[in-house]
Amino acid sequence: MCETAVNLDIVVPNETRYLRFVGAIAEQLAKELDVQEDKRDTLAFHLNLALTEAVANAIQYSAAASAKDSVRICLSVKDSYLSVRVFDHGGGFDLAAVPAPDFDELGERGRGIFFIRSVMDSVQYSKTDSGNVLEMRKKIA
Repeated sequence: MCETAVNLDIVVPNETRYLRFVGAIAEQLAKELDVQEDKRDTLAFHLNLALTEAVANAIQYSAAASAKDSVRICLSVKDSYLSVRVFDHGGGFDLAAVPAPDFDELGERGRGIFFIRSVMDSVQYSKTDSGNVLEMRKKIA
């Protein structure tokens, strides 16, 4: 069981050049958590994948709102759960309406939400007065 509470709050410019940086932070956090050693690398990969996909989507779809906007990422660990929230100022979308990708005709886009759903235990999306938030959770113990 996770006894240490971790809270990271990261704000990056609305630019894709920060994706590797954000993914590296997520991966390093996962490697420091009190999880079984044989599961640590998988958790790190999954967290990196989910977070970079979420941030890439936030950057892409909020870029139309304002190139000066930023994306805020909150990572927290509490009670054996890792929670990742990605906040943006884009137009928003209906998470339930995002279909599974067509694997017979794969293009360059359209798999991010599928990947996120595949590696995280729960994924929720909501619009708030100050923007949008995608929340992803993963049981770590």
